Amino acid sequence: MHLEIVSPEATLFSGEVTSVSVPGVNGEFEMLNNHAPIVSLLKEGVVKISGSIVLDEDVQDKFSKGDKNTTLLKINSGTIEMKDNKVIVLAD
Repeated sequence: MHLEIVSPEATLFSGEVTSVSVPGVNGEFEMLNNHAPIVSLLKEGVVKISGSIVLDEDVQDKFSKGDKNTTLLKINSGTIEMKDNKVIVLAD
């Protein structure tokens, strides 16, 4: 599935991933390929991206490595939309 993470300053990531886990206001949830369409608010926490991803040099300092093929991004709040195997995270 395609993931796009956008902040007020720039697009932080755009590419193919295996899964993405986000801190929803009602608890953490994960999306995989062919997930049902969803729109949700996000709270402070960590976005966990699974898959072999390549980050642009100018945004690498915003991300950290988790275990195995997991990349982490701390956010303060945001919104997520999943539709037609495309995930868009608007993150603060």
